[in-house]
Amino acid sequence: MSTVVERPEAGGPAQPGAPRGRASRNAAIRLVVVVIAGVVLAAVLHGLSELVVVVALIVMVMVHELGHFVAAKLSGMKVTEYFLGFGPRIWSVRRGETEYGVKAIPAGGYVRIVGMTMLEDVDPGDEPRSYRQASFPRRLLVAVAGSAMHFVMAFLLLWGMLALSGVPVPATPAVTGLTSFAGGRSPAEIAGLRPGDEILAVDGNGFSNGEQFVTFVKSHAGKEISVLVRRGGHDLTLHVRPADARDVKVLEAGKTVPLVGPSAPPTGVIGVELDFLTRNETTSPFVAVGRAATLLGSITAQTAGGLVDVFSLHGLSSFAHQVATAGNGTGGGGASTSGGGAAVSSGSAGASGSSGQLISILGAIQIGAQAARQNVSELLYILVAINIFIGMINLVPMLPLDGGHVAIAIYERIRSRRNRRYHANVAKLMPVAYVFLLFMVVLGVGALYTNIVQPVSLPGG
Repeated sequence: MSTVVERPEAGGPAQPGAPRGRASRNAAIRLVVVVIAGVVLAAVLHGLSELVVVVALIVMVMVHELGHFVAAKLSGMKVTEYFLGFGPRIWSVRRGETEYGVKAIPAGGYVRIVGMTMLEDVDPGDEPRSYRQASFPRRLLVAVAGSAMHFVMAFLLLWGMLALSGVPVPATPAVTGLTSFAGGRSPAEIAGLRPGDEILAVDGNGFSNGEQFVTFVKSHAGKEISVLVRRGGHDLTLHVRPADARDVKVLEAGKTVPLVGPSAPPTGVIGVELDFLTRNETTSPFVAVGRAATLLGSITAQTAGGLVDVFSLHGLSSFAHQVATAGNGTGGGGASTSGGGAAVSSGSAGASGSSGQLISILGAIQIGAQAARQNVSELLYILVAINIFIGMINLVPMLPLDGGHVAIAIYERIRSRRNRRYHANVAKLMPVAYVFLLFMVVLGVGALYTNIVQPVSLPGG
């Protein structure tokens, strides 16, 4: 939550009246033209996947700020600004006491609530409606509302993934090639299996994943089995007798070598290369509610563990090594999304994967775009991980993060007495806040450098 107090800018909103209205309309038209030009440019450069991720990140930031905005309005506080971006205004409109708009640097967003700390000068007429004069429950609600919105978004994304786009689950294995056995044809060749055949059942029994078929074949060395395959839209049954792997030799680099050692147990092989296909499986909207909640809890726990690892001495040392070795092939090059994601909150960036690698906003866009090119469910999961990370990192009890305002509110509540309201001296906390900000900037710059010279990628991306 940003609470920056900004002075009126040159070129800002004009004086009330017709000129101001025309200026606002012209600014809105220019903004629309810029957005359309951006979409066209992304299409020409084949960057629509990246654009989708960037838009999703912007939406996350603004929904985060919307949480603070709504909570403050409901609490009776005075909210003067709700903006996307920082710097000079591009377009804005005033509704009541609040100005809404877009600024030139789309590096986050902010909502300005009057009197967030005792350091801020507030008009005496606005003081009763300032954040600092609100009751403890209201201040706490406003402080946590932004992070709470990320968990709400994560839940909705999980629900959509489960109920609408579906979760990839193993389906039927498909034959992609045949293995050549030295000294003769393989059982698959003899039976007439061909590349492209989809294996549906074995000995009349279906299976939930391809590994079950492999296990079945391994346990039937020397025994004939019937394999139901789909070829060109038609089903046919082929009879295959798996060979004992101990008796099989294959060609490797022009040499004949045994498939397994003579002391290995009996293992059936038929000589096929398989591609384990997947299908997207959806669940009912009502069942998806419970499953989404369970999955949200699981990912949150993984993310918490990932954060502890990343910000431990070992994790920070590993990050320093990654930055130092970036680009020379010895640093980490992949990213896992289970238990991590990316952080993009009010312009700050930093993310952790379960592999312990910090990634910047650029890295988040890189893996998000890869996920978007794979399938919708993969993208939704990435966005879930990002939201959970942002929600948790923003609750760290340090200014200027939301958790810092939460900590101050709790501390003031503890120090207050029935007839005497205690206000913390925030000025004493500023040196610590500056050190923390510097620490986060160093991490962000290091992660950005690493992601530029050595882009991150999803497994299989």
